Amino acid sequence: MKVCKFGGTSVASADQIKKVAKIVTADPARKIIVVSAPGKRFSSDDKVTDLLIQLAESALRGDSTEQQLKEVVSRYEQIAAGLGLSLEIITVIEKDLRKRLDSNKNDPSLFMDCLKASGEDNNAKLIAAYFTYLGIDAQYICPKDAGLLVNERPERVRALPEGDERLSELRDKPGIVVFPGFFGFTKDGTLRTFNRGGSDITGSLLAAATEADLYENFTDVDSVFAANPNVVDNPVGIEKMTYREMRELSYAGFSVFHDEALMPAFRRSVPVCIKNTNNPDAPGTLIVNERNYFAQPVIGIAADSGFSTLFVDKYLMNQEIGFGRKLLQILEEEGISFEHTPSGIDNLSVIIRSKFLTADKEARIVHRVKEELKADHVHMHSNYSMIVLVGEGMRHSTGLAARAATAIARTGASIQMINQGSSEVSLVFGVHKADETKILKELYAEFFLKSAMLSHN
Repeated sequence: MKVCKFGGTSVASADQIKKVAKIVTADPARKIIVVSAPGKRFSSDDKVTDLLIQLAESALRGDSTEQQLKEVVSRYEQIAAGLGLSLEIITVIEKDLRKRLDSNKNDPSLFMDCLKASGEDNNAKLIAAYFTYLGIDAQYICPKDAGLLVNERPERVRALPEGDERLSELRDKPGIVVFPGFFGFTKDGTLRTFNRGGSDITGSLLAAATEADLYENFTDVDSVFAANPNVVDNPVGIEKMTYREMRELSYAGFSVFHDEALMPAFRRSVPVCIKNTNNPDAPGTLIVNERNYFAQPVIGIAADSGFSTLFVDKYLMNQEIGFGRKLLQILEEEGISFEHTPSGIDNLSVIIRSKFLTADKEARIVHRVKEELKADHVHMHSNYSMIVLVGEGMRHSTGLAARAATAIARTGASIQMINQGSSEVSLVFGVHKADETKILKELYAEFFLKSAMLSHN
């Protein structure tokens, strides 16, 4: 049994949804279908989710929402017409949207969640109606009825394991289950949406709860690539990788699959396959627990920008018990999480995502570290990028760090920081943002183009 998730571009139009139907019916094992809201049909198009956010914002301001409502409904009308469906499903969708607009606005955040979730919810209803129109035994299932439980606020939304038993019953439902991604319900019935990659999370949750044999995640690329194709020309596709490798690459900027979405599948050891809706015969990228890493110790290279470094220097720091804890406590009290903490004998750097900082916070942190920890030197620098080499085979290979450092040196750029996790699955280089692109290209040439030439010879 397979759980399949189709992303926004895969369900953005009637033509795309027709492809989805062909994919689903081509394999009887494809039992549970998780769908996103309609995405962009072309580069300058609006996602339905973005239209819903604008609609919710207008409603919260007390502005007229009629025109924006019609714009959202029109997107579904165009899809329904292209699929040959009657206007009955559009009546259902418009009624649902009006009900949501009339709901309680005392809590703007929950009202926004309610409107945003309608994108996936109504698209699932529409796609289920199309399957039925084609003579396919299919049914829309609401996450609330299925038992997809999430935690209460104020914590960041996450699924509760108590819902797994009821979710497992989806496996025994007759026909094909069409399930909206992106949201769940608290025990008291409050709707909450997942964070980035929400539909991916839903698909992973259902695959884990139903103990699926495979979770297929359909998107608009043939596979996960070894480097960003917007930077590197024609990077190689990755045939097989581990959950840990995908997690590291997702964290470091690979947008094809959000790192948090892997967790449910990882815990139940459900294999994940990234596939292309527009080219379903391509094998895609398979994500599993283990792979043969001897042939390719480095599986991918990622880069992410928007980092700042807090540098702290104090003579005999290593002899001062509790120094690191006190430093991190200052950041905690300022509401800031950290990414890396490379250190020396008398100095310590803390890598922070710049989006968490303001000018006032930076000044306050620097002042507090100087005054409370009596540091000799404290300064904050921004505009850094983190370039990450990822691969399970790195721990068993010698000279990789030297090869990477030499490749970076060839670009004329300087390395600001090197950090290797204890798992040795990743190697991180902190560099200036201005050097990111040329370093990424040079590292790709070193570990993929040169390796390919050597193996060919």
